[in-house]
Parts: sequence; structure tokens; C-alpha cells
Amino acid sequence: MHTVWVRLNAVVFFGLTVLLGLSCLAAFSKFGHANKHKPIIHKLELKTLRSLKSHGGVDRALLSFDIDADLRPAFHWNIKQLFVYVVASYTTDLNPKNQIVLWDKIVEATDPDTKKVIQQDNVFVKYALVDQADNLRGKDITLTLMWDHMPITGMLYMGEQEASETSSFTLPSEYQ
Repeated sequence: MHTVWVRLNAVVFFGLTVLLGLSCLAAFSKFGHANKHKPIIHKLELKTLRSLKSHGGVDRALLSFDIDADLRPAFHWNIKQLFVYVVASYTTDLNPKNQIVLWDKIVEATDPDTKKVIQQDNVFVKYALVDQADNLRGKDITLTLMWDHMPITGMLYMGEQEASETSSFTLPSEYQ
């Protein structure tokens, strides 16, 4: 006859095995969601370039932008939150791909629908556009909205605005 501890051990580990199996099924159910569940981006464009200066031997640009994005379609039953951020991309001779996060926001699944729609004009960047040298002047900058899906269970996956929907602008060739 088995003791109480052996029976308790069997019940607990059976429960953990069932929980593991359900978690794996939930994680596998997210395949295909990245293509179907995307935010709708209506607008992401430069509003004003406030300054372009040399600061300590590196170029630094401060700017503001307009954003209009509906994040509600990106949420489904297994999404806990979205980490949304605006990235500025440009190329230089030294580095063929430069990406700098200018602004970010965390949107949780428990937030009301009004917080899942970002409609803001003249948003000042949280983080300056800084180059590691003095290569920003005259560069073409592309603004892209990107996001990380953070599921309740399963792996993180990222998404980004379609390349055809991104906006671009050229920085001036002189400091201002």
C-alpha cells in the first residue's frame, strides 16, 4: 500500500505534466498569428526637426513626429502586452545599417481600447537620434513602427511596419 506522500507526489506531478502540456499547446497555437494579428498604422511621419547639432564630437538630432496607429488587431487571447517603438534607420559608410529607437510605449492587454489606439501629434522623441560620429548631416532617415508581442505563454515574436508604408526624410547638410 502506498503512503500519503507517494500519492500526493503522483497527483502533483500529474497536474504539472498536464499544465506543461497545455502550455505547449498554447505556445504552438500562436503560429500564424504574426501575419494575421498586426497593428493598423495610418500615419507615422516627421512633424518638425527641432535641432541638428554636434554634441561632444557626435551628431545629435532632436525631432518630433505624428503617429496614428490602431494596436487592437494585434491582441489575441495569448498576448499579455505589446512593446511598441519607433525606430529611425539610416546608412553610413562606416556602418551600412544603423537603427536607433526614438520612442517607445508598453500597451497591456488589460488596458482599455482607448489606450490601444495611439493618435498623437507632435510627439517629441524620448531618446535623441545620435550617431556614433558626425555622419548624420544630409542622411536619409526612415521612420518605422516596430512591436514585440509578449505572450502569456510561448516565445516572443516581433513585427514591424511594411517597408512600403514607412516614411522617410532627409536631414539638412548643415548644423542648425
